[in-house]
Amino acid sequence: MNGTARIGVDVGGTFTDLVLHDEARGLTHAGKLPTTQAEPSRAVIDGLRRLLAETGTAIDQVRDIVHGTTLVTNTLLERTGAKAGLLTTEGFRDILEMGREIRYDTDDLHARPAPVLVPRHLRHGVPGRITADGAEHAPLGEEAVRKAVRALLADGVQALAIAFLHSYANPAHERRARDLVTSLAPGLPVTLSSEVAPELGEYERTSTACVNAYVQPAMHEYLSRLEHELSEAGFTGRLSLMLSSGGLTTVQHAAAFPVRLLESGPAAGAIAAAFLAAQAGEDRVIAFDMGGTTAKTCLIEDGRPQLSHEFEAGRADKFKPGSGLPVRLAVIDLIEIGAGGGSIAAVDDLGLLKVGPRSAGSVPGPAAYGRGGEQPTVTDADLLAGYLDAGRFLGGEMPLSLAGAERAIGSLGTRLGVERHTAAAGIHDVVTENMAAAARMHLAEKGRDPRGYALLAFGGAGPVHAYALAQRLRVPRVIVPMGAGVLSAFGFLAATPRADLVRGYPAPLTRVDWTRVAVLYAEMESEARALLPDGIALARSADMRYLGQGFAITVPLPDGELSAAREAEIRDAFHRTYQEAFGRILGDGTPELTSWRLAATRPAAALTLARHAAGDPAPRGSRRIRFPGHGELEAPVYDRHALPPGWAGHGPAVFEERETSCAVGPGCAVTVDAQHNLIIDIGRTINIGGAATGGETSR
Repeated sequence: MNGTARIGVDVGGTFTDLVLHDEARGLTHAGKLPTTQAEPSRAVIDGLRRLLAETGTAIDQVRDIVHGTTLVTNTLLERTGAKAGLLTTEGFRDILEMGREIRYDTDDLHARPAPVLVPRHLRHGVPGRITADGAEHAPLGEEAVRKAVRALLADGVQALAIAFLHSYANPAHERRARDLVTSLAPGLPVTLSSEVAPELGEYERTSTACVNAYVQPAMHEYLSRLEHELSEAGFTGRLSLMLSSGGLTTVQHAAAFPVRLLESGPAAGAIAAAFLAAQAGEDRVIAFDMGGTTAKTCLIEDGRPQLSHEFEAGRADKFKPGSGLPVRLAVIDLIEIGAGGGSIAAVDDLGLLKVGPRSAGSVPGPAAYGRGGEQPTVTDADLLAGYLDAGRFLGGEMPLSLAGAERAIGSLGTRLGVERHTAAAGIHDVVTENMAAAARMHLAEKGRDPRGYALLAFGGAGPVHAYALAQRLRVPRVIVPMGAGVLSAFGFLAATPRADLVRGYPAPLTRVDWTRVAVLYAEMESEARALLPDGIALARSADMRYLGQGFAITVPLPDGELSAAREAEIRDAFHRTYQEAFGRILGDGTPELTSWRLAATRPAAALTLARHAAGDPAPRGSRRIRFPGHGELEAPVYDRHALPPGWAGHGPAVFEERETSCAVGPGCAVTVDAQHNLIIDIGRTINIGGAATGGETSR
């Protein structure tokens, strides 16, 4: 591959974002167009062709396309996946309903968990038993497997999950069952729990296997179609997919384990935020990504987003663990709520205003889009409040209808008994408080104070709401990068190829068989080098808890040979991690290791963003904008692309670029740093010459 251009593609619920970066030409160029919901690949191909034309790039100059998609998440939320079956150990087919045997909301007598993906009549138990130490207690009932598979095929299953008891310790029965299935149905997709989640936790492992089987046919079809369409367009480079952990993987790996792409879009945003935070010299950042459908926040500390190894998909209630489908995978630790530009405002049963989680999406979209949408949305409220310019939305390619927004918001105002501008202000305030509440909870769970962080805002609607959100959180600084509206697509280019591997082997620290551990890590390293053949960096960790506890935390393991001689070192690492998480340790507790993890990464491609200010930095006009606590104020409007590094100004002001805009209120100092980021210091004003006045907020 001789090309030097790389393209990142983020297919979201409302818009498809693309970024082309060519290191050799010092070129970075972005594009955004509405997502084609019925056929997502069409927007990808259309956006690709347009991006190439706008930059004068031939298709054979493109070396890499890195892609993330919401297809897996949407398939789960909409319950449009395959008809999947399950083979499990005899007597254990009801594990999906039994779950953890707890109610996720003890105060709601009508609370129901997320519906299982595989109904009971499509779950079959077969004889055979592996014990917790990996020994075979009873042989696999091969004829029972054949009989179950024939019955499932007769029922029309399109995919199959196999999850036997203790397969993390010994996968032999699952592998033999797969061979039997393949002999009867060669084309049937089969997921083994010992491959997708080889660790302790029968319910979570089975659920992960079922989720993977449920979404696998749709993902395989989508990737096959996308590869074909890219090939027809002349693309001969490498297509990679973003993992939920923020790493990259191959199309083949993504097709085999699509569950690992559940949070690929949000992960890309976090990776981009970490990259830009490091460039800006900020070591503690709240990444705030608000798009057309959802808003996400995650913490970036010391240049890295935090990882989790547990996730719930399709929660009935975003804030209630246990109301969704548990999956075991490496995922960037973030919180997501249904608050985006397309979130619909309505009046609830008590006559109060509520915003989201329902979204108008890209079709019909907000009323301001003029595509038939009639329900009031956040975008409509932002237009009425002055945050958006109706004639410059998407650079003027998609003008907004002020009259449509006024009708929709006016209708809502009538139901609330207020005039439309008051209703628009209410929508803005409610959605901002919803996001602030989610961010506060996310930080509080980690023992963090938002006042010690900067807020890095991106996504099409993120900069629009950043100033108000920062005020609610009392965050002293806001950073808005250039190209914030398509930053997730940029994150695909900043990501590193990555493989996250795990093996289950529970044992108290004092009774670990270190020879067995060495074998497990040798297996994982071999698998990692098969996925990432070039020079890779390896990092080991383990899930640990006190003996008798039900939940574990992930603890980094020391480099070099692991042996009994290093038990004290591992115990100290566990105590440090436990103290940081919970504020105390159990001095007389016995540490236990449950799962052993290996993260393999390969260095990312070179990425230097060349930004050039062009144009007149003077305001190109002004308009009246509503700022919470200040009412409507006349604010100058600046073109982001015309502001050079070193420029300084103050609020109130609005800064516009093609994909988004950012309005800041009074009492703010605004500067442009060397990377063309807007740096907004709240509670501080400066003269245009740069001398500070007023009181500076301490960070």
